[in-house]
Amino acid sequence: MIIKSAVYLISSPDYTKCPKPDKPEYAFIGRSNVGKSSLINLICDNEKLAKTSASPGKTQLINHFIINGDWYLVDLPGYGFAKVSQSSRRRWEQMIENYLRKRENLTNVFVLIDSRHRPQKIDLEFINQLGQWEIPFNLIFTKADKSTQKEVAANVKAFLNEMRKTWQFLPQHFVTSAVKKTGRKEILKFIEECNKQIPK
Repeated sequence: MIIKSAVYLISSPDYTKCPKPDKPEYAFIGRSNVGKSSLINLICDNEKLAKTSASPGKTQLINHFIINGDWYLVDLPGYGFAKVSQSSRRRWEQMIENYLRKRENLTNVFVLIDSRHRPQKIDLEFINQLGQWEIPFNLIFTKADKSTQKEVAANVKAFLNEMRKTWQFLPQHFVTSAVKKTGRKEILKFIEECNKQIPK
């Protein structure tokens, strides 16, 4: 897939305020500071599209971008939130849950995992929650340039092995680096294949 255009559309406080659900939609979510904005900018080949921030927890709304005029890319707030009040955290959690469970055109969720770390309980819990809600998802291991290839491979393997304890089938996964621009082609190919299967 060639990205000809990637345009920011709207930031919504609730799934009911999101754009009309008339196009396939792909949501990106991960822990705070997992490199989500950098990855979105890499996928869209536009370094200024999603705002990257040194301080985690900046994304607080459901952010829609329209790609090539025919599918939506959605930047969701992180889980495992930055230091915010309990009421703000609950509001975010409810907003994310409602979006994930009720957004009818949601085609796939990409869950971002930091490849520098061993399996984190919070990531596994979130993935298990998606499973309970029967929401299709894939894994994207980010920041592969920050460790050696051996360390990244070991962390990815450890994560998938943790999943095998509770999952019969594992989702497809991608290993990415916004710095080295790796993984982009594979993710776009996956999205393209999904889009082909959606009845027009």
